[in-house]
Amino acid sequence: MRVLVSDPLSSEGIALLKKHHQVDQLFGLDEEQLVGEIGKYDALVVRSGTKVTAAVIDAAKKLQVIGRAGVGIDNIDLERATAKGIIVLNAPEGNTISAAEHALAMLTSLARNIAAADCALKEGRWERSRFMGVELNQKTLGIIGLGRIGSEVARRARAMGMRIVAYDPYIPAEQAEKIGATALPLEDLFRRSDFITLHLPCNKQSYHLIGEKELALMKTGVRLVNCARGGLIDEAALYEAIKDGRVAGAALDVFEHEPPLESPLLELPGVVATPHLGASTREAQVNVALQVAEQVVLALRGDPVVSAVNMPSMLPEEMAAVKPYLPLMRLLGGLYFHLYGGRIDEIELYYGGEVAGHAVAPLTTACLIGLFSHILGEQVNYVNAPHIARSRGVRVRESVSKNIDNFTNLVMLTVKAGSEKYTIAGTIFNRSDIRIVRIGDYRIEVIPSAYMLLCTYSDRPGVIGRVGTFLGEKGINIAGMQVGRRSAGGEAIMALQVDEPLSPAVLQRLAQLEGILTARFVHLEERELSPLLENSRGF
Repeated sequence: MRVLVSDPLSSEGIALLKKHHQVDQLFGLDEEQLVGEIGKYDALVVRSGTKVTAAVIDAAKKLQVIGRAGVGIDNIDLERATAKGIIVLNAPEGNTISAAEHALAMLTSLARNIAAADCALKEGRWERSRFMGVELNQKTLGIIGLGRIGSEVARRARAMGMRIVAYDPYIPAEQAEKIGATALPLEDLFRRSDFITLHLPCNKQSYHLIGEKELALMKTGVRLVNCARGGLIDEAALYEAIKDGRVAGAALDVFEHEPPLESPLLELPGVVATPHLGASTREAQVNVALQVAEQVVLALRGDPVVSAVNMPSMLPEEMAAVKPYLPLMRLLGGLYFHLYGGRIDEIELYYGGEVAGHAVAPLTTACLIGLFSHILGEQVNYVNAPHIARSRGVRVRESVSKNIDNFTNLVMLTVKAGSEKYTIAGTIFNRSDIRIVRIGDYRIEVIPSAYMLLCTYSDRPGVIGRVGTFLGEKGINIAGMQVGRRSAGGEAIMALQVDEPLSPAVLQRLAQLEGILTARFVHLEERELSPLLENSRGF
C-alpha cells in the first residue's frame, strides 16, 4: 500500500514503514496541494504541521488511517474522518519520559531561578542574593492529571523528597496510592500545594481550569508548571497573580496562543518559558515515529490498534492477549458469507474458555469486519463496523463462559436470517493454529487455506473416493482433507484443501456426483488469508 508522510519523521519510523509499504515524503503541502495528492494514498502520517481538513478527508478515496506522530490531534478533522471510517491514531506514549523530565526540569528551574540567573551572569551581573531559591525537599507537589506523564512526574518528584498530592477523577484513589500520591479534591489540592503541575488535555471541561477564582484558593507563594496544553491556565489571571505577589512564579512550556511573542507573561522575571519543548528530545522523536509507524502498519493490515482516538482502545497487555483470536474472528465472518451469504437479522457470538477472560468487544468487531467486508464491498474497519451493523438493523449479542468441554478456547458464530439459523465455530491451538471445528451441525476440524471445497454427502463407501477421482481427472491436486459426520451412515461433511480454484462448471459437475448433497467452493482472498499466516509469525 502507499503511505504519505507529510511532515518530517525520524528515519527509524520511515524505515519501519518502508519495510511493509511504499512510502512518499512530501513536506510543506498546503490544503489545495494535499487535496490533489491524497487520493492515491492508503495512509497519511503527520505531525502538527499538516492540517488534515474535511476537504482533504473528502478527497481521500483510498485512505484507511491517519497517524499523528505525537499526542495532539487538533490539526485533524476527527469527526469527518470517523464518518468516513478512517482510523485516526496517535503516539501517546512515545514522549512520556521526555515530557515528564521536562516538567521536572522546569520545576527545578523555577525553584532555583536558574533561567534568570543564567541570563544575568551572561549579561555581566553577579547577583547571588537576588536569586534566592527554595528547596523541593519536603514541599508538597500537587499533580493535576495522574495519567502516563503525571505518574512519571510523581515518581521522580518523590525521589527528590517531595510530598505528592493529586487530582484525577478518572484514577481510583488506590491507584494514586500505588504511585505514592494522595488523591484529593481539586480545591483541597489548590490549598495544600507549594507547587502545582498540570498533566491533562485541554477540552471544554478543562479550559481555564485555573483562573482567578482558583488562584485565590492557593497558598501565597505557590509556583505553577504547565507542560501539558495551552488554555488550561487563564494567562491574564496568572499575570495579575504573579504581579501581585500571590503567585511566586510559573514555568510554562505551552501557551493558549502559540507562538506567544506578545504575551505579557514573558515580561515577568518570575516566569520561566520554553517554546513547547516537552517532546523535543532525540529519544522522544524516535519513539513517537516508531510507535505511529507500528500502529499504521497494524491498521493497514486490518488489526486493531492500541492508540486509536476514534475507536475504543486497549492497554497493550490486553491487546496482546486477544490478538491471536482476531484472525479467527475475521475468518468466521468471512466463512459465513462464503458458505451462506444473504440476509442477516441477528448475530450471536459465544466466547468460551480462555478467551472469555478477555475483553471481547474488539473480537466481535473483527467478526463484523469479516462479514460486512464481503457484503458491502467497501472499506469496513474497527471504526465503522459496529456503526454499519446498527445502521442495517443487525442485532449483535455476546455471551461468555469460562467453563467449556473439549477445548481450551472456543468461539461460536450464529447468524439468524428470518427463520433460519447458521452456525460456524472455531478454536486456536498453541495461540497460533486456527481450526474451524463446527459447520452447521457437523463437528469437524478444518485447516483454513486459500482454496477449500466443502461438500455434504451421504456417509457411505465410495463417495469420498469418487470426489478424489473426479478432482484428479480435472487436474486439481488435493492438499488435505478433513471429514465429520452426525452419525454413521447418515449425512456427513468433507472439507478439502486444494491447490487451485474450481471453476463454476467443475463445481456444478462435482455437485452432481452420486452421494454428494451440496458442494461449495471457498476462496479466501489475500486480505483474509494473510492475517492467518501473520498470526503464526508475529509482527
